[in-house]
Amino acid sequence: MIRTLVVDDDYRVARIHAASVERVPGFACVGEAHSVVEARQAVLDSAPDLLLLDFYLPDGDGLSLLRDLNAADGATPDCIVITAARDLATVRSAMQMGAIYYLVKPFGLPQLRHQLDAYRLWRVQASGAGEADQATVDALYTLLRGASTPPPTVGMMPPTMRKILDAVRVSGEPVGACALADRLGVSRPTAQRYLSELHRRGAVQLHLEYGRAGRPVHRYAIS
Repeated sequence: MIRTLVVDDDYRVARIHAASVERVPGFACVGEAHSVVEARQAVLDSAPDLLLLDFYLPDGDGLSLLRDLNAADGATPDCIVITAARDLATVRSAMQMGAIYYLVKPFGLPQLRHQLDAYRLWRVQASGAGEADQATVDALYTLLRGASTPPPTVGMMPPTMRKILDAVRVSGEPVGACALADRLGVSRPTAQRYLSELHRRGAVQLHLEYGRAGRPVHRYAIS
């Protein structure tokens, strides 16, 4: 589980975000903090993997908190900024301090969920052993860079279709229906049917691989 701490001065907003985190598979909200002092203590007590961090706090600002956490000994949690601050200087500072992403208030809760899903997939792919080639590095950056705008298929989607879309996203290279069927425990026709529908909706791209003879092999990658 990805242990997540919500930091927001508005108690109502913090509760909404915490509830949203709890509804995303693979995440658990380990607490809410409403000030810099509370956030520092919660990080020490709970050792979260991820912060959802507002920058406007009553006793300081989120940028200073992020800077202090980066300078402290021990593991530093990843951070998704959630704030109404829109000036480019603040955005640039957040990026320089390693913020995973920057969500500008107001935003829809589906957008937050999509960003959390993207972060989870990024962690899965980044946790592998061995060396990374350029394609792997590009895939890791792309997972977070393109996460803020949900693809057109993220709305009403059958559970199996969502699993197939997630599997294509984390594969790092074009993948076919047979490989996905084996990985997810579904039939090949089922995997192909959902891949075709995802391609029709614009969520995945079709790659045709031609061999020496016969029909081309259909492989799919995230759009």
